[in-house]
Amino acid sequence: MPATYDPGRGSSARHAVENVRWLADLLAADAEPSADAADRFVDSLLERHDRDVTAMLREWRRGGPWSVVQVKAALHKGWATLEDATGARTVLALTVDTNGKIRRVIFEDFTSEAGHQGFADVDEALDALEGVESTAFVARRGPDGWTALHTRAPERPMPGGSVFKVYVLLALVWAVEEGRAQWTDELTTGPLTRSLPTGEMQDLPHGTRATLAQVAYNMYARSDNTASDMVIQHLGREEVERAVARSGHSRPESLRPFLATRELFDIGWGHPETLDTWEHSTEKERRELLDAHSHPVEVSIADLAAPAHPRGLDWWMSAADVAAAMSALWDAGARATDGPLPEILAANPGLDLDRTAWPRSTFKGGSSPGAVMFTWLLEDAEGVQHVVVLQQRCPVVGVLRDGLALRLLGDSIIHGLLT
Repeated sequence: MPATYDPGRGSSARHAVENVRWLADLLAADAEPSADAADRFVDSLLERHDRDVTAMLREWRRGGPWSVVQVKAALHKGWATLEDATGARTVLALTVDTNGKIRRVIFEDFTSEAGHQGFADVDEALDALEGVESTAFVARRGPDGWTALHTRAPERPMPGGSVFKVYVLLALVWAVEEGRAQWTDELTTGPLTRSLPTGEMQDLPHGTRATLAQVAYNMYARSDNTASDMVIQHLGREEVERAVARSGHSRPESLRPFLATRELFDIGWGHPETLDTWEHSTEKERRELLDAHSHPVEVSIADLAAPAHPRGLDWWMSAADVAAAMSALWDAGARATDGPLPEILAANPGLDLDRTAWPRSTFKGGSSPGAVMFTWLLEDAEGVQHVVVLQQRCPVVGVLRDGLALRLLGDSIIHGLLT
């Protein structure tokens, strides 16, 4: 009998905090790991280090010895600020799966969260990386829509990475509201929806069953790529394309045909000649190209080298487009008197938010090689909504990485300039 998937929603934040604190303390202590340390990590991470936990930790300790300054977590992600003997700081970031095991660990140079006294400081921070293009939209919502507090090329189309999942969730919500789908619909994993991380559903056996509500939760809260492809397959590509236009996207044709993540990976890094064709094709030709590439994913994370977005391959949206889509999603959540949507929207705050100042929020982040985007829609204690959209792109990999500096800039705006 096929397995039934349980996303284990409630435990991720606790596991992230526990694991990031455990790993940070272990790196700071420079102690040898205990015999059960391997149980903290997923098999795929251990295999990349030949299952030698001691050697893996020695590699991670090269920048030390460290002391632990701060630990934070939000849903399945955790961060620890580490300080060496000279006072230089590094941020350890990790991701856990639904079983509480560490599936990804990265280290980034520390970018101070303090010192942003105004939006001019925000622009200075966005200008700090040479060769990086940045946009921003920070606004307060009133009866007539958004009133901008700070903008930086908010109409410029940018590659959004996983922020495309906002449009997929919108398409699903509207389909449920209008009777074309139900949250209880049952989906099954298969070869044409199995994608690459982020996420964990790619590791499930083919034929694993999950409800549409469970898959949507993983897609939006945990940014699971396989989950997003399952929803797109269930609804149909054209349903998502209609949602893009309905949301008020300024150039909906730029998201036609609407890509599944498996297709993005296959065209961008599996077949260079196909990427050449994609770059110079019409919408009709691109649809034919996708039909011809209907096969299981053939690439791995290690294959994702040079960015594909300079060749036109990504999900394109401006900061203003994203603000409009997040508004529509928020309004749908307000209409939902029952069902899973409010939980899905609230599950991942993206930051360790001050809930006194921001009791309600929704967040979506996205990245692809050479691009990163974060967007928050937050409601303050008086019920006034605010949006923060930050986007960056670069023609080479390794500069933006996991986008931690941009996430911390969002933290500084939300807790320093909006409160």
